[in-house]
Amino acid sequence: MSKTYRGFSREQIAKTLDHSVLKPNATMDEALAGAQLAKTEQVASYCIRPMDVAFASLELTNSGVPVCTVIGFPHGTTTTETKVFETQQAIIHGAREIDMVMNISALISGDLDYVERDIVSVVSAVRESRLDIPVKVIFETALLSEEQIITSCRLAERAGADFVKTSTGFAAAGATLEHVALMKACIGDRLKVKASGGIRNLDQVVDFMLAGASRCGTSAAGEILKQFDQKSE
Repeated sequence: MSKTYRGFSREQIAKTLDHSVLKPNATMDEALAGAQLAKTEQVASYCIRPMDVAFASLELTNSGVPVCTVIGFPHGTTTTETKVFETQQAIIHGAREIDMVMNISALISGDLDYVERDIVSVVSAVRESRLDIPVKVIFETALLSEEQIITSCRLAERAGADFVKTSTGFAAAGATLEHVALMKACIGDRLKVKASGGIRNLDQVVDFMLAGASRCGTSAAGEILKQFDQKSE
């Protein structure tokens, strides 16, 4: 009988983790090590900077682990045309999951039409590839009110996104259980929720899963799975 921790198997935990190497000062050796860890641990995806997509895709060929990359990262304030181009280039180079940052400034300013068009444009660029590529929309919930988070969920759903995501991991705060539960209540089972930002240990991952997250973004996947091996029964 396989070991579990708080009701979850090692595979279930691993397949919730988007292992990430996104720091601007991460070296190429660190990015390569991240790809190797993603492959060994069979995580849900390997989330990498746009500059690393081509080599990561090569490293993960036939591994079963898709390459994820970030668009408009980390502030979301690049133009829509830039986000579309980034998305197209990422797909050409092998990205098979897209995490785009919503235009946070436009949302807070009340220009909801712009926010929705921005998301629609990225989703359309993905759909035009005719590949099965999920689009996750990053809100940066630490900067938003509850009402703005709810509005963001509705806009992302109307725009055709597949996931709503809490954070980039580069704001003053990251994911909270309250925000994940709020997002899950808003989108139900129609979309999925990704928690990210500050997730460093196994109990956090399980807590977010129980709150409704289908994915957890983390740069500590190796340590989290090591904790599972130590704590599981």
